[in-house]
Amino acid sequence: MKITLSIPTLLLLSLLVQAQDIDVKAIVKQADEKFRGQSSHGTMTMTIQRPSWSRTISMKNWTLGTKYSMIYITEPAKERGQVFLKRGNEMWNWVPTIERMIKIPPSMMMQSWMGSDFTNDDLVKESSLVKDYDHSLLGKETLEGYDCYKVQLIPHEDAAVVWGKIIMWISEKDLLWLKAEYYDEDDELINTEILSDIKKMDDRIMPTHLEMIPEDKPGQKTILTFDNIKFNIDINESFFSIQNMKRVK
Repeated sequence: MKITLSIPTLLLLSLLVQAQDIDVKAIVKQADEKFRGQSSHGTMTMTIQRPSWSRTISMKNWTLGTKYSMIYITEPAKERGQVFLKRGNEMWNWVPTIERMIKIPPSMMMQSWMGSDFTNDDLVKESSLVKDYDHSLLGKETLEGYDCYKVQLIPHEDAAVVWGKIIMWISEKDLLWLKAEYYDEDDELINTEILSDIKKMDDRIMPTHLEMIPEDKPGQKTILTFDNIKFNIDINESFFSIQNMKRVK
């Protein structure tokens, strides 16, 4: 019996063969780890853009693995000295103007961070892109001149995650995370993340310009720029303490 396969079927079979040879989970892991290393220290600038106004926040950032991070606000002057601490899934905020330490409760984790399009949860989430999702290769696409893997992430049933689905575009060369789409449980697109301005930062090539764009809010987005960053610095867990929040500069 002679069986004739259509061109779309042949392309699908070819893609399935390719997917078997590609470790999609490892691709996601390497793309994600480019932004942190074992530890890091750097400076960042965040610009919040709205249809009628914009404002810029400058900050210093320290990280240790996926469990610890500290952010110190350096500008604008009225917010200088504010500190945010992440320890595991807990988050704290030191506000020097009122000399008050605030623990961010779980009920506020989905609220906007500093008025931006990032949430408090965006700061404290662990590297769940690897642990809490099933990964599959949807295909390959060219994005801004880069040949990319198009990867779908579907959360495990028991995973404590926000998104119902994530689609990522990761370059074949250097495994650069270039774009992500975040969908809710009803499969509606909520946010689009676009990463660009590829540069060498310390010991690696990585995107240094990130835009978070809400789908249902025209003219609104938040831009995060990595000004400089050092990876695998000498830092330990004791740095990330509530007591140190009042001392760090």
